[in-house]
Amino acid sequence: MTDIANQRRIAASILGCGIHRIWFDPERLGDIQNAISREDIRGLIGEGVIRARQVQGNSRGRARELMAKRSYGHCKGPGRRKGAAGARNPSKRQWIQKIRAIRKTLVELRESGVIEPHLYRTLYRKAAGGQFRNVAHLKAQIGIISGRMK
Repeated sequence: MTDIANQRRIAASILGCGIHRIWFDPERLGDIQNAISREDIRGLIGEGVIRARQVQGNSRGRARELMAKRSYGHCKGPGRRKGAAGARNPSKRQWIQKIRAIRKTLVELRESGVIEPHLYRTLYRKAAGGQFRNVAHLKAQIGIISGRMK
């Protein structure tokens, strides 16, 4: 068999990939050997005699399996942890989640008419000051306030 390394190099250049991804049709090797110009190679590519193999990727199957296990608490024990608790779940991220939930609840209560705009503004500022632990605590405080008002 004659050397077809030059044809492989030209095909790689035309297809814009590496030489190891080039595939030649084994039954048409004679035609490939006779193709000496770029135009000949382009013609063979058009016929499907020369093709670029698909890019090989890394399988995420094992990663998905591990993520599924971690979603219900497996593989997360003390032996697996590298960072401190504050690094793994930063206090700022906790605060953002908490304050967004509280503010969303406050808007819903104001729009439904449970609290009037003045009380909404007061509670909003208290939430920003960290007075409420969570949404349940906020609702309990609103119950106390509305009970006192009646």
